[in-house]
Amino acid sequence: MEKAAIIHYPADHFVYPISSNTLHIRLQTKKDDISEVTLLHGDQYLWADGKWQYEKTGMQKSGSDGIHDYWHAYINPPFRRSRYGFHLKSGEEELILTEKGFYEEAPADSGYYFNFPYLHPQEVFQAPSWVKDTVWYQIFPERFANGNPDNDPKGVLPWGSEEPSKNNFFGGDFEGVIEHLDYLVELGITGIYFTPVFKAFSNHKYDTIDYLEIDPQFGSKDTLKRLVKECHDRNIKVMLDAVFNHSGYYFPPFQDVLEKGEKSPYKDWFHPHSFPLRGGEYPNYETFAFVEQMPKLNTKNPEVKKYLLKVARYWIEEFDIDGWRLDVANEVDHQFWREFRQTVKNIKPDLYILGEVWHNSMPWLRGDQFDAVMNYPFTTNLLNLIAKKSITGSEFANNMTAEIHSYPANVYESAFNLVGSHDTPRILTECEENKDRVKLIYTLLFTFMGSPCLYYGDEIGLSGVMDPGCRKCMEWDEAKQDRELFSHIQKLIKVRKEEKLLANEGQFEFVQTDPNIVAYRKYDDEKTIIVLANPADESAEFVLPYPLKGVKVTNMLTDKEFAAEAENLKVQLDGWGFEILSFPASFTK
Repeated sequence: MEKAAIIHYPADHFVYPISSNTLHIRLQTKKDDISEVTLLHGDQYLWADGKWQYEKTGMQKSGSDGIHDYWHAYINPPFRRSRYGFHLKSGEEELILTEKGFYEEAPADSGYYFNFPYLHPQEVFQAPSWVKDTVWYQIFPERFANGNPDNDPKGVLPWGSEEPSKNNFFGGDFEGVIEHLDYLVELGITGIYFTPVFKAFSNHKYDTIDYLEIDPQFGSKDTLKRLVKECHDRNIKVMLDAVFNHSGYYFPPFQDVLEKGEKSPYKDWFHPHSFPLRGGEYPNYETFAFVEQMPKLNTKNPEVKKYLLKVARYWIEEFDIDGWRLDVANEVDHQFWREFRQTVKNIKPDLYILGEVWHNSMPWLRGDQFDAVMNYPFTTNLLNLIAKKSITGSEFANNMTAEIHSYPANVYESAFNLVGSHDTPRILTECEENKDRVKLIYTLLFTFMGSPCLYYGDEIGLSGVMDPGCRKCMEWDEAKQDRELFSHIQKLIKVRKEEKLLANEGQFEFVQTDPNIVAYRKYDDEKTIIVLANPADESAEFVLPYPLKGVKVTNMLTDKEFAAEAENLKVQLDGWGFEILSFPASFTK
């Protein structure tokens, strides 16, 4: 038994409340080293004859990542408290793992064991319930549609007449979005994430001048109110982008510091290293990256905090937005985000708080800060699998199993999954213009755990390299749109909406029986859905490891039903092919 590889600590993704009366407990061990794990658990105050009284619950293997096995169990502590340990078996060897180490026999004193002191229902992680059912659509407002030429910025170019650059403008605005909301309804979209819409200098608007004003090129506040109402009338949620890590160069407080230096009353709003302030390749003040036009805000400063929290409240109270996406969220202090959460949730308890964090995000997802983060590890693994072809199906499953088990299950259900954005090359470009690969990527995106997001135009085959190439104008001429790709994505969204197991209900696990195929199932007590994906040019065959002879199987993309003729169903997959099949859950137990 490899003791050093047995990992558990009583916090975060290893033990947490998943409901008001249920604890979820996990253990990590070396792959194929442990054959059986039993959870020993009980109330620390229940004793008899000088011994602690505990129950035994078998732990199930919830996944393997090629290096580790993961075990889990659910328990319902009758008094909300639990001491617990693990009975491990490996061949003839048996050990008890407690907080104080390994023992050959279970200690009689509850003080030796791991402790979950008390399950407070108010501390159960709960993202807004509507998020699991939401299909997002990211809009870069300057490039989606020009609905009102009267508010065009100076020097605006005819729509789509040139390739996008860092400095050109095409006049996209709110009225353009309103004109095309029915298009989004047709596609099946139920949430819009807008990149920044506040007054700013650039076409991307991540360099804010005034956080309390709409950029004039997008329209007025009344136009935004109409846009939000039109969205809500169509059951579409609206999420705005909060750029609180840094302001823009022309933000009046920063301009005051540039002018007055150390005498400016706003000098502590930022992070100056010396005076006068100097830009250049390496500014003498802190910035986003080393971009002199984006000075970093001091969110510890009470005045800055007051101002930004006022901004957070204002757009909820006045415009009824449904979510905040937080730019460069990992570079802002945790205390600010805790106060931010309290502020916005007091106004609108089911508001969605989404952080931009590109790495492991557990410190922000303990229930006191964000509801979710942008799931870039999922993006990376999916693109490595299909676009870059740098990992195999089993490597994808291993990587994602490790990723999923690094968070509580109820946290991962609300992850914001994306395969492209304003910060990445277009997915069609990533796939070398191979539409079959793009269709496979979207099949996995819309059937995986989490809340999926489309980047505007990807559904009709827009291409483009990294910023600014990925920010071209939306193509509204249907003759120039890829309507087959649109229909494929539309069908996936429809299937996801109709089948709740695809919208984060039930359980999830990879089915790792073929190293070249990605296979996973979503299931509950009544139904199993199997998603199969062939991430290669060559056709392949996958044998479902379940006794399905005579069982009715439904192809969820074609709605065709058939009865399996053999004991183990063989599924033929074309190169870059996929299937989504459903059948009664009892045959997979």
